[in-house]
Amino acid sequence: MDVPQIFDRHAVRLHRDRAAATVDHVRPVLAEAADRLLDRLDDVTRPFHAGLDIGGRGVVVQALRARGIPAVTTDLSHRMCAAEAGPAVCMDTEWLPFAPHSFDLVVACLSLHWINDLPGVLAQVRRILAPDGLFLACMPVLPTLGGLRHALMEAEMAQRGGVSPRVSPFPGLRDCAGLLQRAGFALPVADADVIHLSYRTPMGLLTDLRNAGETNALRARTRGLTHPALLADALGRLPVAADGSVEQDLHVAMMTGWSPAPTQPQPLRPGQFSVSLEDALRGTA
Repeated sequence: MDVPQIFDRHAVRLHRDRAAATVDHVRPVLAEAADRLLDRLDDVTRPFHAGLDIGGRGVVVQALRARGIPAVTTDLSHRMCAAEAGPAVCMDTEWLPFAPHSFDLVVACLSLHWINDLPGVLAQVRRILAPDGLFLACMPVLPTLGGLRHALMEAEMAQRGGVSPRVSPFPGLRDCAGLLQRAGFALPVADADVIHLSYRTPMGLLTDLRNAGETNALRARTRGLTHPALLADALGRLPVAADGSVEQDLHVAMMTGWSPAPTQPQPLRPGQFSVSLEDALRGTA
């Protein structure tokens, strides 16, 4: 089946190559997302012996190793990989070059939203996980960058009479839960979380996106630099707080799924229940 090519993976790689020199400027945001995601490991009693970090920009793999979990990091950018002190694999996440059951933990923190075939990648993650292996992922969901998206659309419509795609489309929280189920993960969970971000000036938001390698990589994007007048108009339309700051919260889905294994809890089949729902609600069971 042909997969729609929404994102330009070559552009994604170039953006991440460029960001390798500036990603430390946004490390606090990346670290906050990684900490919230990896907090889920505190609820797991079993140890992990082989971790894989997909596109964690140096933050996730360090956090895993700090927990005593041996881990390999990966990235589309060879410059990001070159900055790593430990094992690193330069690869395109759309094709995971690992054998089945290679890892018992796979983590993808803020690295899946530029993937064309996300269901296919999640199926590959499940394949490389050992039975009862854990997958943790964090990805932006709506309404992330909604203010910027609308501001750019309004400015372009006013100046040019039409709009071009400038901000990546994000899924909803319910979509993320469905993706885990579709990929065959056991016990799938997708929780909503919000990282509150505030910028002194509108330009600070765009600078952070560039420093993180998160600028426009849509295949249908307008090529070339955005005209300064259009950019100034758009930034002037962003909602501003009373103190003049610009708030653009990062809404994320925290996703958890397990590779199926016979030892995991299994749902009861119809007719296997020993207590009826009516009795349970009445408290007579």
